[in-house]
Amino acid sequence: MLGLALGDAMGHPTEFLTMERITSAFGPWHTMEMPLSAGDVVRVTDDTQMALAVGEALAEVTTSPRESGRAWGTPQTVPPAQVEAALRRHFVTWLHDPNNDRAPGQTCLDACAALERGVPWQDATVVRSKGCGANMRVAPVALVPGLTAEQCSGIAQLQAAMTHGHPTALAASDLTAHAIRLLAHGCALDELLPQLRLHAVQSRRKYHGDWLGDLAKKAGAPDPVTFIAFGWDECLRALDKVTDALRDPDVDRDPCEAVGPGWIAEEALATALYCFLLVGGHAREAIRRGAHSSGDSDSIAALAGAFAGAKHGPGQWLPEWTEVLEYDDRIRALGRLWD
Repeated sequence: MLGLALGDAMGHPTEFLTMERITSAFGPWHTMEMPLSAGDVVRVTDDTQMALAVGEALAEVTTSPRESGRAWGTPQTVPPAQVEAALRRHFVTWLHDPNNDRAPGQTCLDACAALERGVPWQDATVVRSKGCGANMRVAPVALVPGLTAEQCSGIAQLQAAMTHGHPTALAASDLTAHAIRLLAHGCALDELLPQLRLHAVQSRRKYHGDWLGDLAKKAGAPDPVTFIAFGWDECLRALDKVTDALRDPDVDRDPCEAVGPGWIAEEALATALYCFLLVGGHAREAIRRGAHSSGDSDSIAALAGAFAGAKHGPGQWLPEWTEVLEYDDRIRALGRLWD
């Protein structure tokens, strides 16, 4: 979560800029410094705000082992209706937060406004949207102790589907959470892409009806399997782009040119994976490479930071960054609950 927030903050001022303007303002990517806002604060965007909304919603409906007396790794019960209700509350709270002034995506704004009206979330979501606003916030799902792989996939897809109803938004969020889960449990870097591809192939025909309800029907799909398979197929093609780009790696090339600009779900995941793997998983270099890019820089760097943080833990981040990080208290509260 610290890595996600720091990557988000570093990529915030470079979003929408050309590579020429980024280099002119911030220098080469490998010497890029963390930007500070007024009051010497490391300021984040809606990416971190919504990740916190997901994390704090899950904190309401799950229990930590130390609080419940459960053994670490013991599966816990998380009813879909309770998760949906908690996510709805926290998404609506974010919608009206006075600090929700970081140019949030229109899909999230529209869907959260509909959620506030109390309609079923399958009617509130924007079914044609696969923007990266769904998987930029999914990291907490991978960090809750005691979730089974099935629960992790179901929750990752549900939190995406409540605003972004396109099947690729669901699959990319599931795959992003799976990457973080793998890295947090010691997955080697050279095994990450093969493991993600395996997960995508195994999930391709699995529609999580307990979590998604009749979303496929609302989206006009002929059947649930056809609906979800479309999203996984797009994610598999995105993983192919990462593999192809890493065959001829160039650390100084714009990662958005190598893989994709990252405005849509599967590209944000793919380009962030590329940045993370391109620098051998190095934490600070991963977010610098993600932030120094011509596309959706804050979301790319946020995901690259989440991958790096899951791999290495909090010790890789500079104290002069974390000590003045916006929302540091809320991030660390989730750490105390779950780590």
